[in-house]
Amino acid sequence: MIVAEAVGEALARLGAETVFGVVGSGNFHVTNALAAHGARFVAARTEGGAATMADAYARVSGGLGVVSVHQGPGLTNAVTGIAEAAKSRTPLLVLAGEVAASAVRSNFRIDQAALAAAVGAVPERVHSPETALADVARACRTALAERRTVLLGLPLDVQGAELPAGDARAPAGYRPRPSRVPPLPVPPPGAVARLADALQAAERPVFIAGRGARLAGAGRELAALAARCGALVATSAVARGLFAGDPFGLDVSGGFATPAAAELIAGADLLVAWGCSLNMWTTRHGALVGRTAAVVQVDVDARALGAHHRVDLGLIGDVAETARAADAELEARGHSATGYRTADVAERLAREGRWQDVPYEEDKEHDRHPDGGPRIDPRTLTIALDGMLPRERTVAVDSGNFMGYPAMFLDVPDADGLVFTQAFQSIGLGLATAIGAAVARPGRLTVAALGDGGALMAAAELETAVRLGLGLLVVVYDDEAYGAEVHHFGPSGHPLGTVTFPPADLAAIGRGYGCAAATVRRPADLGAVARWLEGPRDRPMLVHAKITRGRPSWWLEEAFRGH
Repeated sequence: MIVAEAVGEALARLGAETVFGVVGSGNFHVTNALAAHGARFVAARTEGGAATMADAYARVSGGLGVVSVHQGPGLTNAVTGIAEAAKSRTPLLVLAGEVAASAVRSNFRIDQAALAAAVGAVPERVHSPETALADVARACRTALAERRTVLLGLPLDVQGAELPAGDARAPAGYRPRPSRVPPLPVPPPGAVARLADALQAAERPVFIAGRGARLAGAGRELAALAARCGALVATSAVARGLFAGDPFGLDVSGGFATPAAAELIAGADLLVAWGCSLNMWTTRHGALVGRTAAVVQVDVDARALGAHHRVDLGLIGDVAETARAADAELEARGHSATGYRTADVAERLAREGRWQDVPYEEDKEHDRHPDGGPRIDPRTLTIALDGMLPRERTVAVDSGNFMGYPAMFLDVPDADGLVFTQAFQSIGLGLATAIGAAVARPGRLTVAALGDGGALMAAAELETAVRLGLGLLVVVYDDEAYGAEVHHFGPSGHPLGTVTFPPADLAAIGRGYGCAAATVRRPADLGAVARWLEGPRDRPMLVHAKITRGRPSWWLEEAFRGH
């Protein structure tokens, strides 16, 4: 058995259940070996798409994401997806062919380890036939245990060498999902007591749960503690849905917050960040933190404490375990309080708590462009879609001026309902995100929400969605521009010819790939979507929405303050 085959077999044994990729000569044998030993291989049309699919698959499935690419350009094509996964702390294993050390003049030679490190991934390598299986196990362990994106280089000369006799199985004793879960870190009793003191003293406490709370599955523990101390609950964007259905839930804190949520968060006398970095997006550059409010941060990573905002009390510990300990401490003290959970607040949230409840004057646009015809307000479009779609859904959102509408006007049922690949703020990742999420959770309708720029960047992956028979709803918010730049630079009188484009028939492009498709200019045009939803949904549907372009998204001005 050659090393490439042994590596593929070992990875299948170590939890590589689904592998995304584009196959070339450098990853041909290892990919075939993975498939031969039970892994499902999903062929993408681009390496960048494959990396993002694997990232989304890992986020939704909770397991290991794996992407397989050719050396050199196969890897460089995937770098943006790898950077997004690395910044999001996704447990992702990147299998990349690598030229032999002796091939000093190979066209494919690049410093792959330096490339990985440059975008925040962990560089690893299969060093020799004798160490191959140990190298593979180490890479998997790092990805899963440390929640890191790991690039595993597979030198061609090592891949083609014979595995030493007796080494044809994965190392004994390693399991990617061990039966004995290691103890989760809990702050010392004194720190828990100080947290309890702060909660007991607060009259208007607010919890903001982030990625760490979502990964810890801490929704139940945080909800119980919030109810005991009278805290309102909110999330960062990536954890949206963690408190779905809570009558005292504020939805998302930050630029996406409703006016009611922003006012209530800013009025808190205590903010507790649970696995949340309190970055500029979540706090609106600090504007949502009252000047006299106490700030507490709980995180398993000590480096996260105070990294983006001042903190009065920092606790190092697992979010769920820390919440449970604080709840027990307050119970022992006999403490229970109404806090911020008053009848007036409940009534206000029932009336104004969702973006669908916020009144707006509908934008109208007719015949302002050579394509002619009316255009639909993106709020009207998204609210109508929200009412049509089944409750059990996964929403994957690309980046751009439009992104707040699907991210906030489409409700999600739980913390896995929104897949938000925005850590690198790249456009063009949304379609691949949706494909990876749909593969991980085929029982739910997956919605890919894209701008026209991102859709055209990723259009090749429509073929992947069609080939896989995914019942994917692809909604393209088309303003015929890079809208964020138009609204940021346009008011200052800058020329916009570099960021505006002539009309493109995106519905025809979708049909060309085999999708069902419809162009939507008014709510009545959504009848085609209703008919597709009735079934059998055996192929994707692309909705080409011609949206109004007169004003920026409400969150855009705030977002550009970070640039």
